[in-house]
Amino acid sequence: MVTISVLEPHKLAIDQREVHPPSKGEIAIQVMKAGICGSDMHILHGSNPFVNYPRIIGHEFAGVVTALGGGVSGLAVGDHVVADPVISCGHCHPCRIGRSNVCANLQVIGVHRDGGFRSIAVVPQENAVRISPSLGFDVAALAEPLAVAANVLWRTGCTADDTVLIYGAGTVGITVLQVAKMRGARCLIADIDEKRLDRAMEFGADAVINSKLKSVAEAVAGEMDGLGPSVVIDGAGIPALLDEACRIAGPAGRIGLLGFSAAPCNVSQQEIVRKELTLVGSRLNRRFIPEVVEWLEAGKLKPSNMITQTFGAKDARAAFNLIEQNPEKTLKVQLAFDA
Repeated sequence: MVTISVLEPHKLAIDQREVHPPSKGEIAIQVMKAGICGSDMHILHGSNPFVNYPRIIGHEFAGVVTALGGGVSGLAVGDHVVADPVISCGHCHPCRIGRSNVCANLQVIGVHRDGGFRSIAVVPQENAVRISPSLGFDVAALAEPLAVAANVLWRTGCTADDTVLIYGAGTVGITVLQVAKMRGARCLIADIDEKRLDRAMEFGADAVINSKLKSVAEAVAGEMDGLGPSVVIDGAGIPALLDEACRIAGPAGRIGLLGFSAAPCNVSQQEIVRKELTLVGSRLNRRFIPEVVEWLEAGKLKPSNMITQTFGAKDARAAFNLIEQNPEKTLKVQLAFDA
């Protein structure tokens, strides 16, 4: 069975390993497609603060149920499923109020415990969401990043009445763009890469801003009757952007942070208080994957063009090298374990 793991920072291993059968409450999934996320790259580079090594990585994956552990109900061998990587205790305060993605005892598949970059992945039954056999495994594997977008838009209360400014036209920005457009919002997206901005237009952006050539503040000043965007999403994680977001967001605006950095940043208390801004963090997803699967199956989201390259699992090193060396050529790179 092909297994892709990070033994220690900067050391990717591709090997064959035996798979233990699922224990009570677990299922085994024959992984068909799995997406490489920025957080997988951070684990490889040693910059993910939450991971323990060695670790089988991968948290965006879909496949077929091949075995059931004791006590499993609601799933059957042969079911097509997509994984939700968020494992929560169900008992702590965040869990009790429906915020399982920030569980006090949180574990994330592919970070705190072994993930889906392997031919057979074993996960808790609660972390498998059944999908229609008509939904391609490649598209299904996009449900997790789309659920992350759904989470930040839920945190910021995005509706059709909003104008949303998104910092960054990479994978995070494009998923946020798609979900926000589905909700009817007007969407602007800022980046320094013209090719990424062209791609954002293809995914439905109402306007794009090359922030290397034009001031974002000036470009958005006329939005919402001159008040500025009502929602700002930082998908880039650059500390300086938070201060700018506070300055350009309109009164009663909401700012959602998806990226993170250990570096400190300046934030204007005056702007936050004067405009009564809401500043929220967003981590992972709060059980949004079933809803995202419904959107995908109904055709409300059509994200297949996000998949720019697919590599066989045994060629994972080439996939990682492409992302590292030519990121402008990639949006979502997937690994095929069915090859």
